[in-house]
Amino acid sequence: MSRNRIFIDTSAWYAIIDKNDQDHAAAVSKIQILDRPLVTSNYIFDEILTLLKTRLGSTIAIPFGQKLWDQEASTLVRITEEDETRAWEIFRQYEDKGFSFTDCTSFALMERIEINTVFAFDDHFVQYGKFTIL
Repeated sequence: MSRNRIFIDTSAWYAIIDKNDQDHAAAVSKIQILDRPLVTSNYIFDEILTLLKTRLGSTIAIPFGQKLWDQEASTLVRITEEDETRAWEIFRQYEDKGFSFTDCTSFALMERIEINTVFAFDDHFVQYGKFTIL
């Protein structure tokens, strides 16, 4: 069952919300046709809220954050200590890549809960090479 879920990254959330983002039209088109449950992590929750507040302000960040918090927009899965350990391994193993630690926690979480599809505009998921990118 979990293989049917889609992990959604900060880059996709941001593109959906910011009408001026270069990927906005593509993001909105994709989100409208997705027919599988969306999953995001508490690290992505932190990252998207910080990005929204910084770029678009609290009037955008807070209502969207509430939708994520209430799990209306997606299922919010917490990164575990084991995910963090695996993320640290990935972070060190791929030191030549520009992966953030948050990227690595996403990879670890997706591996743990067996999600192989990601909705993202972040090339790091392509570079990691283990997931299908929408």
